[in-house]
Amino acid sequence: MFLAACAHDATHTRAGSDWVQTELFFGVASKSADAALIAQREQRWQNFLDKEVTPRFPDGLSVFDVSGQWLSPKKGTISYEHSKALLILYHDSPQRRADIEAIRDAWKTLTSDESVLRINQNVDVSF
Repeated sequence: MFLAACAHDATHTRAGSDWVQTELFFGVASKSADAALIAQREQRWQNFLDKEVTPRFPDGLSVFDVSGQWLSPKKGTISYEHSKALLILYHDSPQRRADIEAIRDAWKTLTSDESVLRINQNVDVSF
């Protein structure tokens, strides 16, 4: 994990309180999907990460496998999903905020998902 690797590395001197931590949550496959579909969706996720996320945040990020559920406002039903949580730390700027929104939009376009949950918080960072 990038964040843990750099947290105690004295060679990384970037620090300060003008950092933002953003967590994004992406539905990858329904829990009822078979193994072949899950493998296909995992490959789609990896391709998305390589194409859409890493070029925008090449300094590092963390990805976690999570199990999620949410109530679809369109369907009125609870969906259970294999999901990915993406954690990114960055200096706050209009460009970085636009990069985050571009990632969310790209996933929704790729998958036709209704949403990508975004959580932001200001953080004090030291590497």
